[in-house]
Amino acid sequence: MSRRSNGLVGVWAEAQRQQQRQQEAQARYQRDQERQQRAHQREVARSHREQKAAYREHREAEARRRTEDLDARVESLQGLLAAGCRAPAFRPVALTRAEQIEAFSPGQLAHPIRMPDPNQYQPQGGWTATRRAQAQAEARSRFERDWQAAHAAETRRQHQLAAYQAQYQQWAETQLSEIRRHNANIAEMTVGLRNGEPEAAVEYFSAALYASTGWPEDLPRQVSAAYDSGARQLVLNWELPKYDVVPEAKSVRYMINADQEKESPRPATQRRALYRDVLAQCLLLVLRDLFAADEFGALESVALNGFVDDHDPTTGRRAPIVLGTVMASRSTFSALHLEQVNAVNCLVDGLRGQLSSRPDQYVPVRPGRVPEDVGNGVVTHGGDDEPDLYEMDPIAFEALVADLFRAMGMQAVTTQRSNDGGVDVDALDPTPIRGGKIVVQVKRYRNTVPPTAVRDLYGTVQDAGANKGVLVTTSGFGPGSHTFANGKPLELVAGSELVDLLHRHGLRGRLGSGARTVPAQRTAPDSESTTDDYNVLGMYWSGNVALDVCALVCHGNRVLDDDHFVFFNNPRTPDGTVRTLAPVAPDRAAIHVTFDALPARADRLVVIAAVDPVANATADLSGFAEAGIRLLDSEGAQLDQLEVSDGRAGETALVLGSFRRRSNGDWEFVTGGKGYRGGLEELVQEYGIVVA
Repeated sequence: MSRRSNGLVGVWAEAQRQQQRQQEAQARYQRDQERQQRAHQREVARSHREQKAAYREHREAEARRRTEDLDARVESLQGLLAAGCRAPAFRPVALTRAEQIEAFSPGQLAHPIRMPDPNQYQPQGGWTATRRAQAQAEARSRFERDWQAAHAAETRRQHQLAAYQAQYQQWAETQLSEIRRHNANIAEMTVGLRNGEPEAAVEYFSAALYASTGWPEDLPRQVSAAYDSGARQLVLNWELPKYDVVPEAKSVRYMINADQEKESPRPATQRRALYRDVLAQCLLLVLRDLFAADEFGALESVALNGFVDDHDPTTGRRAPIVLGTVMASRSTFSALHLEQVNAVNCLVDGLRGQLSSRPDQYVPVRPGRVPEDVGNGVVTHGGDDEPDLYEMDPIAFEALVADLFRAMGMQAVTTQRSNDGGVDVDALDPTPIRGGKIVVQVKRYRNTVPPTAVRDLYGTVQDAGANKGVLVTTSGFGPGSHTFANGKPLELVAGSELVDLLHRHGLRGRLGSGARTVPAQRTAPDSESTTDDYNVLGMYWSGNVALDVCALVCHGNRVLDDDHFVFFNNPRTPDGTVRTLAPVAPDRAAIHVTFDALPARADRLVVIAAVDPVANATADLSGFAEAGIRLLDSEGAQLDQLEVSDGRAGETALVLGSFRRRSNGDWEFVTGGKGYRGGLEELVQEYGIVVA
């Protein structure tokens, strides 16, 4: 007998089915999650393998690149002579400057102001005769008012154009005059070269070596030379590259397990042989450049000594170490085919030169004829005539300086001429506390001593453990030298001071044909400076900000007068001692300064920079960075590089620095850094310029 369900079983069964479906869904979801996770892990592993492979390929490629760079470096060293022989020969025309001046470009001033057209001023309205007459009068009035305004603007434009053109003409004449004077000096040098004048020969052939396009830029260029006009022989010392010019590593490979690059060293015998070959190539290339540049027949032969400037391994003192020497005649050298020779065999066997057997250890060779051997006329002391220090034999000049130190109460001896470590006179000041060892260098120069000589002296003082270094010269020192020497145990004695010291201690000497003392020659403020002994201040900076670089000739913190404020509207002082120049890359602004001819009452030259409000109306000096001043001589050779302060946000004018006259007549540079938010006007007001 059946029993009817009350429905609870169905409810329970449905609940069981729903629970089972949820469990199955949960299981499917769990399986999907696990599947996705496994897929993600596989993707991560694949990506990791790809990244690892890419990283490995990158490191291996970098190692190959470094190896290729090493191979290329060695190949360039092996082909140095052949490449140099393919370079064009130096010619005097390379020193001349084209008489080309930047064309006059007035910009918007070149466009006349458009005058109003009377046909565009027609009367408006007028139903009656009275209204028409009134409208015609109003139209005429508008036309006349606009015509008068346009006429006044055109008059101003013409005046501005005339003033700008006059400034340009003055600038162009100055530029052209400087170019012609430079070219005249080159022509005078070539005439002197044809006549066998030693100074002209040394100047020309030194320029040929410095300007050689066949000499690699990363190799040193330092020369000292003399010319024997009787033998028509140039005698010179030329700096050679050091041992590290040859790469120490031969190849580079990537070590996977260590995750680093490993350099395989170049065999010592291979590196030494390559360095010896490079030295021979350098000496042959110098000979090639000299003979190739001689279109005047001035060279019958060349005596060449190649040296490295480094620490002598036997003494530990820095000194020039001669590693090669050769004397070659024109006839013998012209018969060589340099691109096919073995450089070492050619130098040693073909030209009978000498080359160090172990240049890697700086084993020297005995130099042949040296520049100091040319013209051994010794000027003696104690005669009726005062000796000319310019013409004095170098050994006699060193002896005279030693005499001076002894006359001042010190012990002093001259050093040996070779391996002197850059010391010409060893002195000892016996005075307690402030005395001690003094190293002395002497420079019998006519031109300004470069700052590099002062730096070298400082290195010698440190190497020798001396208390002080003294640099004595017959010429003078520039601002860069005094800037470097400031605060260091260095003393710089210029020619005029030397003559004064000699006479005060009972010794004799003069500079040239002048009187006993030779003060700095100064021109009157209203005269035109014609001296060739001038400097160029080349300003450079990074960033796109356009600047006006200006100069103030001052006494203290006051400009001498408005005419001695050199800027865009006043490009030169009345005497021409300070004037703006067209910059030459890498400079972005340039100023010509004849320090010795500045007015006697001037004791400083302030260099400033301000944002050009026309080119950069909203700019400030935050974009003025990595700035400096290149101090150049009259030939464009860099004497020093002076750092200046970076600009700051919100400021639109900045004092870069000032050149200040010392009591002995020389100049030193003092870095500035004061900024101004009010631009050029605010800055110059502090120096006494009245801004209308």
